[in-house]
Amino acid sequence: MYTVVERELELKLILSPERSVPVPARLSYRTDDPYAVHISFHINSEQPVNWTFARDLLVEGVFRPCGKGDVRVWPSKVNGRGVVLMALSSPDGDALLEAPAAQVSAWHERTLRVVPPGSEGEQLGIDDGLAQLLAQ
Repeated sequence: MYTVVERELELKLILSPERSVPVPARLSYRTDDPYAVHISFHINSEQPVNWTFARDLLVEGVFRPCGKGDVRVWPSKVNGRGVVLMALSSPDGDALLEAPAAQVSAWHERTLRVVPPGSEGEQLGIDDGLAQLLAQ
């Protein structure tokens, strides 16, 4: 059995400095995949667009720029309020998304209470599996 921590929120897809489009999204964290966060973007299609990346990227990205390649995350301010920007790149295209920092942080705090940093490996049961394998 595993635990799921989810949060629905509205992100903004930044099209230009003057224009953005709201994008409903779901942040999801599962204890059976303790190193990852999952984001589902609900756009006008039959299936949501799903991204999975390291939980540490989102934790760190609330405070300072991080990430390389396909996923980059950094904090910023828009009209005096804190936001988290996420730049996502894939062969299908690039997207710059803006998320409310307070909502992302509150959700992340819940994930960190469920699985504290540094204890992710315990969720996978690797030590138990190795012990069973070596006992045989």
